[in-house]
Amino acid sequence: MLALLKTIREILAHWWSEFTLQTRLMAAATLVVSLVMSGLTFWAVNTIQQDARLNDTRFGRDLGLLLAANVTPQIAENNLTEVARFSHRFYSSTSSVRYMIYADADGKIYFGIPFSESEVQNSLTIQRRIQLPEDYADNSELPMVRQHITPDGEVTDVFVPLMHDGKHLGVLAIGINANPTVVASSHLTRDVTIAVFISIWVMVILGAVINALTITQPIRELLVGVKNIAAGNFKQRIDLPQGGELKELIYSFNEMAERLERYEEQNIEELTAEKAKLETLVSTIADGAVLLDTNFHAILVNSTARRIFGWDGVNVVGSNVLHYLPAPVQVELTRPLYQIAAGECDSAEFRVTLCQPADRTVRILLTTVLDQYRESIKGIAMTVQDITREVELNEAKSQFISNVSHELRTPLFNIKSFIETLHEYGEDLSHEERREFLDTANRETDRLTRLVNDVLDLSRLESHKRYHFDAVDIAQAVEQTLRTYQLNARDKEIELLQEIQKDLPPVLGNYDLLLQIFANLVGNGLKFTQPGGRVAIRAYLLEPRITKSAIASSHSQNRPQLVRIEVSDTGIGIDQEDQQAIFDRFFRVENRVHTLEGTGLGLSIVRNIIEKHHTTVHLVSEVGVGTTFWFDLAVFKEATTVEGLQLMEGTQEIETTVTAEVV
Repeated sequence: MLALLKTIREILAHWWSEFTLQTRLMAAATLVVSLVMSGLTFWAVNTIQQDARLNDTRFGRDLGLLLAANVTPQIAENNLTEVARFSHRFYSSTSSVRYMIYADADGKIYFGIPFSESEVQNSLTIQRRIQLPEDYADNSELPMVRQHITPDGEVTDVFVPLMHDGKHLGVLAIGINANPTVVASSHLTRDVTIAVFISIWVMVILGAVINALTITQPIRELLVGVKNIAAGNFKQRIDLPQGGELKELIYSFNEMAERLERYEEQNIEELTAEKAKLETLVSTIADGAVLLDTNFHAILVNSTARRIFGWDGVNVVGSNVLHYLPAPVQVELTRPLYQIAAGECDSAEFRVTLCQPADRTVRILLTTVLDQYRESIKGIAMTVQDITREVELNEAKSQFISNVSHELRTPLFNIKSFIETLHEYGEDLSHEERREFLDTANRETDRLTRLVNDVLDLSRLESHKRYHFDAVDIAQAVEQTLRTYQLNARDKEIELLQEIQKDLPPVLGNYDLLLQIFANLVGNGLKFTQPGGRVAIRAYLLEPRITKSAIASSHSQNRPQLVRIEVSDTGIGIDQEDQQAIFDRFFRVENRVHTLEGTGLGLSIVRNIIEKHHTTVHLVSEVGVGTTFWFDLAVFKEATTVEGLQLMEGTQEIETTVTAEVV
């Protein structure tokens, strides 16, 4: 029962909460007016009923006194027959009398109308007397009056004492019916009042229902629609069958929502196009770009940033970027990001070394992104620059400057020393001593010249200068190189060998550049070979073996023949860990052993020259055994062009047998 009452109360509370303030005030005013009118009406009915009761009381009292005055002498004489006859006539002539009962001084009933004496005796056997107050006989002049309700209506009871010569003979009880006219009027007034009250509330309820259906509900729907529009839901529509002004209002609202939806779609298309342009532009730049919001969630990440941070295959957009940054970057950026987001600074720059996914050095720039009024921070732009090559070049430059400074200082010091000695003590020196000093100064001058020439050669090769390629006789270039180094080899007791295939066809290349290759490779071989060793140059025609894929290729018939050129020595060899870096600029093996001199540019020059010929230099080396450098050159033909050489670059289908041996 309590649960049912609680449910009904909740339903009524919800129903009442849906009404507007105006409706609630109208309902309260109607309730007050109806209660006041009903109260006034019931007050009027009650007044009429009280007046009617008062009139009935007066009438009953007078009627009882009149009857008592007529029957008292007969009762005193005990003439009950006459009393009965008179009472019947009185009862028959007065329609207002309901009953008449006579009782003696002890209250015992002995006669009643409309009942006969026998009926009275039989019917009143259980209730034989009338209970009256003890002092009732003392107030004989004031009959006692009361009203009571019976199934037939209200009855006024009048109890008149029967007194004769000061003696109390008993009591006369008369029942008087209410005035039917007054009763009917009172009932009519009450019914009308109830009908008016019910009619008022029926009208109020109907008005509330009509208001809820025709006014409140559409207004509520309009309010919800306006809130949805304000929230950005432009698909909101209101579909209610209305007429009049509300219909026009709903129609105008739907039209406005439709226009806003079209405008939003147009804006979204334009924004999507602009975003696509921006993403395309950002994705094409060489630097990494990451755009963050104020909560450090990634909004835009280009491919360069993904590659640098190892985010390939990771969905970073929409997540906190601090959770995905490499540990060194996260340590460096956490505090500056919070400072920039709080407006404590506008930008920051860092340099971080990354170990994963590859060893590299990056420069990270942080910049705030402001709104159009440059008042509030909307995000943070992170620019990531891979400066690994720059750092390497700076280190290489420092290494080069250090090496060149050392190389220049030594010969300059020697030249200055010998010249000063000649200048100060020339007359005291013998002819042989002066000649030895001049020879030493000349050798040191040649050493300086070689160093400067190496730097100039490397700079010229890296300047993208175009060289003329023509037929080159490898045998002639090898002979000229060996003649140049014959004396040096004899002084070091090293044997110079050449193994050139007979009738070797000319190759396509640049004679001067090939001479420089041979000079650098033979010079390195003599430098790193101990006395009693050998340095050899080999050249032979390479017979290619064509695979099935090469046969199917459209270019297989146009591939040029190749000449394999090898320069080998029996020197100290190169460690496996150094073989990958041996061709880098400024790299020197003697930097590790600290025994031999050099600028570290010779093999870098060799690699650049060979790349100009569209081929690649290789090496086979073993520490303590020796080293062999080898490369291939295309055989010269009249129709051979640079495009023909480029075909040779990607010859993965041509399988060749490496015949280079470590001598």
